[in-house]
Amino acid sequence: MNYCIVIRNRITFPGMAFLLFAFLLAGCTYSFKGGSVPANLKTIAIPIVEDQSGYGDPTLRDMFTQKLVERFVNDNSLQLTDRNTADSILEGVVVDVKDTPELQGSEQVTMRRITVTVRIVFQDMKLHKKIWEKNFSNWGNYPSGGSLTQINEGVQIAVEKLTEDILNDTVAGW
Repeated sequence: MNYCIVIRNRITFPGMAFLLFAFLLAGCTYSFKGGSVPANLKTIAIPIVEDQSGYGDPTLRDMFTQKLVERFVNDNSLQLTDRNTADSILEGVVVDVKDTPELQGSEQVTMRRITVTVRIVFQDMKLHKKIWEKNFSNWGNYPSGGSLTQINEGVQIAVEKLTEDILNDTVAGW
């Protein structure tokens, strides 16, 4: 079906209306929460995220820190640097990890949900002020009765979501 009717190298009104509608529809599916990083911030330091959750996985803090650093390196809005020279610092503490059953319609537990909550503080070191402090929480599922590997995959899914949320709030949440 041809939506765009061209007469003498011109697009007719129905064709133009369709194109305008397509652009508007495409524009509605993608939006920013705010602006970008303040102009005075060019670099960021991300110290190792602390784990005060009592979850018991000694690799959680390193895995979380590594994924958070990876997000910022790939995004390239702020250049990663050490704490002593950074314009900004993003500090985090894992405050809670919950493992709860997910009930299906028959009230049979077929999945479990790992929910990770982290408190993040974003500071402007040039102006010596806290930009924001927030708790972020997200989850990952794994099969009930799952192996340690499947449980860890659930945690990794939660960390993936969390680090994306933290990046978005840091670089676009203005």
